[in-house]
Amino acid sequence: MTVTVGPFSHVGLLYSCDSEYLDGTVPYILEGLKLDEPVAVAVPGRNLTLIEAALGDAAAEVELIDMTEAGRNPGRIIPGVLLAFADNRPGPVRIIGEPIWAGRSTIEYPACAQHEALINFAFGGRDLGILCPYDRTRLEDDVLADAERTHPILSGSGGDRPSERYAPDAVIDKYNLPLPEPLAADAFRFDLARLAAVRHFAQNRAEESGLAPGRVDDLVLAVAELSANSVLHGSGHGVVRVWRDEDHVLCEVIDEGTLSDPLAGRRPASPGQIGGRGLVLVNQVADLVRQYRRPGSTVTRIYFRV
Repeated sequence: MTVTVGPFSHVGLLYSCDSEYLDGTVPYILEGLKLDEPVAVAVPGRNLTLIEAALGDAAAEVELIDMTEAGRNPGRIIPGVLLAFADNRPGPVRIIGEPIWAGRSTIEYPACAQHEALINFAFGGRDLGILCPYDRTRLEDDVLADAERTHPILSGSGGDRPSERYAPDAVIDKYNLPLPEPLAADAFRFDLARLAAVRHFAQNRAEESGLAPGRVDDLVLAVAELSANSVLHGSGHGVVRVWRDEDHVLCEVIDEGTLSDPLAGRRPASPGQIGGRGLVLVNQVADLVRQYRRPGSTVTRIYFRV
């Protein structure tokens, strides 16, 4: 993939306390407002409160977004937060986005790291600045190392510097790994003639697993999109598996298609484009989406909190 050059900037802010956090974010916001640039701040709730208080009256000019809600599924952040803000505003735009915080689970983190890497490929020709804070005192060393690989510029108390370890492709590949096998799962094989049956299968298993009725509908919608993609764009058939762990009902679609675009599902379809909306919709309704891609096979696993 080709990394964006030009007006786009993607900076990792390394901070170790509240004062460093505010020193790195508030001037960035105020500078944008002074230049009449639209500014959005999408960070976890506690940090959102810190920034809002520090901005005072200026907070009314900023779009404030709780990332623990809007970005709980990392696959939702590019289309649902970054592009949703930038696409509706002409000219230069500034966004502070904090998709990785100490409360992120180990299940969520690989999708977060891939999200940060994919930002560098998603904004060709855009006059857009994204500043991503990282807590050096609470995040693991390997998370901070990934931040150096996904951000071309690093910032902190010592100022800005180019990242000598910048390698976003390597991070995308690093977390493209086989997903852990479930201890027990119900499986259903489908093809074109069984697309309706696979939806009933998913609905029945989700209800038996205790998923709330409204979320059952979301799970069935996601399964319908994934299975249809398998039939239309893959080998024409696939397997759906459904099971429950302590916190989630999980559903997995396995097919023999090769999904070559790492941004699939994270970039909205262009106006007038035929297709290309299914994976975006899956990211919108699921609490987490994980994928394992290799030539001749794609595994998509979706999580719904119970």
